[in-house]
Amino acid sequence: MKMIAASIMCADSLHLADELRALEKAKVKMLHCDVMDGVFVANTAMGAYVLQDIKNNTDMLLDVHLATVNPDEFVDLYAAIKPAYMSFHVENSPDVAATISHIRSLGIKPSIAISPETAIEKIYPFLDEVDMVLMMTVNPGFAGQKFQRHVLEKIQQLKKELENHTNKPLIEVDGNIFEETVRLLEPIGVDIYVVGTAALFNDKTGSYTEKLAPLREIIKER
Repeated sequence: MKMIAASIMCADSLHLADELRALEKAKVKMLHCDVMDGVFVANTAMGAYVLQDIKNNTDMLLDVHLATVNPDEFVDLYAAIKPAYMSFHVENSPDVAATISHIRSLGIKPSIAISPETAIEKIYPFLDEVDMVLMMTVNPGFAGQKFQRHVLEKIQQLKKELENHTNKPLIEVDGNIFEETVRLLEPIGVDIYVVGTAALFNDKTGSYTEKLAPLREIIKER
């Protein structure tokens, strides 16, 4: 799978219906939905009511990223939206295996997220249990940060580790993803690219189809 996911948090919140129609017209298949609690990160975002309204008004898949402490407290609340994927941070769960099982029991594909400064080895024990790994290429919390190049090496380490596993979770990247960084990431073998202010919602010029065309040419989205 090769896919672009639009970071809907970065869209025009006053015109979300129009944004959904424009993303659908651009054939975006998935929306990345950041949920922030103001504790794990110094920001808040994407309440359950907002995501439910989005779910009710599009057929695009939802990919919920819980950038929160105590993620299990949020799992049931957001599970009602029926996202395709739900990510939580390995740094924040007191029992990672239990959180993974909790998400899967609700009919959602579990994904484990990891921040740039966390050692990649911390997620190795759980690779056989998840459908996706979300590699943050910036610190979670705010759009517009500089891409952290050392994450490239972490992804390479992850790919090497996965050679020893039957289960091959998708690898998703999020944080300052645009043409330049996609060219760095694509040779490593990334599956899902989350795009926000750097490549998609940065200005009002050009359609989303036009903005995504250079990225799709690189990754051969299918």
